[in-house]
Amino acid sequence: MTESFQDSLELDEDDSTPKTVAEVLDDIQKAWQNEKSSPEILQHMSDHVECLLRHITCMEENLERLSKDDLRVTIHRMEIDRIRYLVSSYLRTRLEKIELYAIDIIKKEVERDRTDRYLSDAEFKFAEDWALNMETLLKSIILQHLPGTFKEYEIDKLAIKPNLHSHVFIKANKDIDGIFLPGVHDEELNMKEGDQYIVQYKSVANLVKDGSVQLI
Repeated sequence: MTESFQDSLELDEDDSTPKTVAEVLDDIQKAWQNEKSSPEILQHMSDHVECLLRHITCMEENLERLSKDDLRVTIHRMEIDRIRYLVSSYLRTRLEKIELYAIDIIKKEVERDRTDRYLSDAEFKFAEDWALNMETLLKSIILQHLPGTFKEYEIDKLAIKPNLHSHVFIKANKDIDGIFLPGVHDEELNMKEGDQYIVQYKSVANLVKDGSVQLI
């Protein structure tokens, strides 16, 4: 019998409690929505990703034991494809941000405690390699064709930073009072659970990260 959304999975976290596949998938769905809408990269969900990949492997192994004419094969193949698409899209979105903001992301990562880093170990290695390759490219191909006054540069000055002042759509997951909204007339916003708003990302960045609001 194939695994279902009600089966429990162990996350690779010290204090985690077992979650059903549906709960892990819901976490990744929310993280994917946040990642696609957030101007900055958010904290990685590598434990959830690994958990779902293991689940896919188990499902595929179990499907091999079923007859090809079994209706469950088609249903679970669709389920596997959906999970695989969500995971790959989530990871692809993060890689695109790393490629765009690599220098800025690395600079912020090294200032964080290891347990609070936003990148997984694999992502951090990718970011370092990407930044190094870009620096090498600039030195070996581009800068040699520029006037001497432009050949001395600092890599940090080339960093592209995410626009934290861009506007985003959010949905409040609970009642929240006193959110400061900068502008011509500075004001505070009181949110009600379930209500939707459009605000500057910087005003709600911490609320996105702690799960108080969801980007939509």
